[in-house]
Amino acid sequence: MVAASAIWASLLFATGGFSSEPSPDLAGYGYTGDLCAATSMTPFENADYETKKSTGSTSKDANPQHSGAQQKSLDTMWCNVSLQRENAGSSDYSSTWLYNTATLHKKTDPTPEFADGYRSYEKQDTSVGYKVESVAGLGDEAYLVTRNDEGSSSNSSYVILGVRDGWMTYQSTWSSYASSSSSTKPPTSSEVATMLKTSATETLKRLQNSGSR
Repeated sequence: MVAASAIWASLLFATGGFSSEPSPDLAGYGYTGDLCAATSMTPFENADYETKKSTGSTSKDANPQHSGAQQKSLDTMWCNVSLQRENAGSSDYSSTWLYNTATLHKKTDPTPEFADGYRSYEKQDTSVGYKVESVAGLGDEAYLVTRNDEGSSSNSSYVILGVRDGWMTYQSTWSSYASSSSSTKPPTSSEVATMLKTSATETLKRLQNSGSR
């Protein structure tokens, strides 16, 4: 009996029955080839933003743009959207972008490095400062990175929201600029943060629903 047990154990090791690799905790999230379709744009639309019309007929001119890839270790998804204020004048110069990414980590747990990746913004020795705050109620942990634009001569904002839920990581980045002569002003960093958090809450629900099917 002991010999048989030993043989059985050796077979399990040989075939991977006993594996030292942790099982990925994807928390019900699934892959989608079009993250833009899953992204909730409602908070931005409620703030009078709309998606800019495509400027050409090729995929490079498309707006929004999306892509994704499924690989052995990672499933990656991204979506870039160029936005503009509704009824903006033709003479107004402004640029507003929303960049979203979602990653399903299938081989390595992202937990140990996740917080440090965002906290590192506060450690940057540059002329631009950042504030990093933890965010409650989103995934297992979430962080908000806000660029300090006080005293800037331009009207701009740059805000990042990062969320980890199990082995799924999600990041939503807002970047906006308006010239001083523009009649439209970008929202404050606080207003952007609220929009990003509201959008992320709904978007992550949709990604979980895609994983449960």
